[in-house]
Amino acid sequence: MQFAKRLQPLQSNVFADMDRAKAVALSIGRQLIDLSLGSSDLPAEAHVIEAIAQSLHDRSTHGYLLFHGTQAFRQAAADWYEQKFGISVDPETEVLPLIGSQEGTAHLPLALLDPGDFALLLDPGYPSHAGGVYLANGQIYTMPLLAKNDFLPVLADIPAAVLAQSRMMVLSYPHNPTAAIAPLAFFQEAVAFCQQHNLVLVHDFPYVDLVFEEAGVGSRKDKETNRIINPQSPVPSILQADPEKSVSIEFFTLSKSYNMGGFRIGYAIGNAQLINALRQVKAAVDFNQYGGILNGAIAALTGPQAGVTDSVAIFRKRRDAFINALHSIGWQVPTPKATMYIWAKLPAPWNQNSVEFCTQLVKQTGVAASPGAGFGKSGEGYVRFALVHEPPLLETAVGRIAEFL
Repeated sequence: MQFAKRLQPLQSNVFADMDRAKAVALSIGRQLIDLSLGSSDLPAEAHVIEAIAQSLHDRSTHGYLLFHGTQAFRQAAADWYEQKFGISVDPETEVLPLIGSQEGTAHLPLALLDPGDFALLLDPGYPSHAGGVYLANGQIYTMPLLAKNDFLPVLADIPAAVLAQSRMMVLSYPHNPTAAIAPLAFFQEAVAFCQQHNLVLVHDFPYVDLVFEEAGVGSRKDKETNRIINPQSPVPSILQADPEKSVSIEFFTLSKSYNMGGFRIGYAIGNAQLINALRQVKAAVDFNQYGGILNGAIAALTGPQAGVTDSVAIFRKRRDAFINALHSIGWQVPTPKATMYIWAKLPAPWNQNSVEFCTQLVKQTGVAASPGAGFGKSGEGYVRFALVHEPPLLETAVGRIAEFL
């Protein structure tokens, strides 16, 4: 058989590579402590499960679900966004349900890129951002993220020749894998840059709630503008830098905030033309997911938010336990302000071979992590640990790492 050339860049990725390494470790009897995958081990809230369970008995949810049948979910997403960020959203034209944000970020390049067009991507960055560009037969220009620049790209370094062929820029903060946070001033710079160069600005925002800083207080609605004053979020939305939604689209998921990764539910908010273009691509690929899942998502977005607060507190404790354990063995790692990850610079002699480090670590100790090189060239020399276990097991993992080192 002959397959399309676009599949060649997709033949390997960091998660598939580590999955094979974990299988080898299990085959030789290692007890696995898996810190390689950012899949929350926490459960979805009871009221979310109940909403889905009740839907199972409603025969109207058993058929295909087309766009207009998602109106209640789109309204809930728009209301949630306005309350959190203070910017009004039209649920009819500026919101699109997705089967997880990864689906949206992977499909959007099909709507934006012709063969040979460039997409500007973060390096290191989330693998699906590149995958969607490859499927669209686009080219990738990587924007290096360095510690000396607080893991923010230097937009002025992008060559003019690349910009002339570029159609989109993808950002994602709080960032996976570095856990960096971008200030609103940087987003404002990025919006102005994209407006100047006629680029679509894509912001992947899965860790919108998983932030270890306090939100603003004193939120209220202005009676004249109908906007929220002092919205309740410690990290900015890209649309706060582009409130007219001139060039921007933002992707959200319920996987992290509401522990609903397996339910595959997310959504996009942004420029109405971009939403419509993505909707056209999506219509050619799939219908929406089961209506009961959307009912559960509505319950999550509109119901009690104590579960989100509790999850953040749990990951904060895990972060502190893991960081303290690493420091106790002499591995000095900065304390992240967000996400469920630790981005650790590798010590010698492993600092230029993160794949070998992770392969040998899981083989010899059963502790699985993600090599920084799997997220891009600029990730080499780092390793990512996902905080998906309770503190005692995380401390056990660090003990095994100490023996390995």
